[in-house]
Amino acid sequence: MQTYLMRRDFLNVLAGGTLGALSYTQEFLAAPAARATGDVSLKKAVLLSMLPKQMSYNDRFKLAMDVGFDGIEVSTQADANEADLIKAASVKTGLRIHSVMNSDHWRYPLSSNDPSVVARSMKGMETSLRNAKLWGADTVLLVPAVVNAKTPYRDAYTRSQAQIRALIPLAKELEIIIAVEEVWNKFLLSPLEFVQYIDAFNSPWVKAYFDVGNVVLYGFPQDWIRTLGARIVKFHLKDFHNATNQFVGLLEGSVDWLEVRKAIGEIGFKGYLTVELKSGDEHYLRDVVKQVDKIFAG
Repeated sequence: MQTYLMRRDFLNVLAGGTLGALSYTQEFLAAPAARATGDVSLKKAVLLSMLPKQMSYNDRFKLAMDVGFDGIEVSTQADANEADLIKAASVKTGLRIHSVMNSDHWRYPLSSNDPSVVARSMKGMETSLRNAKLWGADTVLLVPAVVNAKTPYRDAYTRSQAQIRALIPLAKELEIIIAVEEVWNKFLLSPLEFVQYIDAFNSPWVKAYFDVGNVVLYGFPQDWIRTLGARIVKFHLKDFHNATNQFVGLLEGSVDWLEVRKAIGEIGFKGYLTVELKSGDEHYLRDVVKQVDKIFAG
């Protein structure tokens, strides 16, 4: 049905004149993602870690583009030479690095009671923010705290908020959003609390990075999306199977993707949704893109 409509529309434009046909053709060829999903406001992205590690950065970025991704998310890179190589790959291929995944927040949480651990975490975030500026990204993903036997929930909340507030001036200077993600860290366990946590900063430089699969065990992603609303600046896409308590491939788990897609539309989200799955070859990556297209198309 979709192919038929495209051909019919193209013939209608041809009937309207050569100039109109040329304009339509240019638009048609320039927007493969829009043709596949029907919505140019949603962009597919992939983690760098999902691409074959034996390939050069240039080849990995080119592969991501060839299979149909619009952007890529890269982890923190402290080595300046490596960071420059990553930037060069983005520039050469034209694939945008849209986000940076901070690397030190699990091993060195901002919520720790050890000043040396917190200092390491803050340094990692500063590196991530500067990576984002170098690479042209607009967001750094941050796991804000880790609740454990040594870190009570209340302390995790207050400590992490204090450290993030200290990072806001640098985020503002570099014009990079700090995007807090909900993960399996025994923290931010409801959408209402997530809203409260973000709103407490009262800053446009602190938003939410929503992971669809991470809440399936104890909630419904579509509910979280509607509750967080415009606070969401980025999405991670993955699926989770309640019966097996395992993360699985897209469309293979317990996520109600139709409702998730509806919720994304209801909040008016426009931007990148990044798949967070296992790595694989070109054939696997093309299948992932097809799965995301199905989700986007509802």
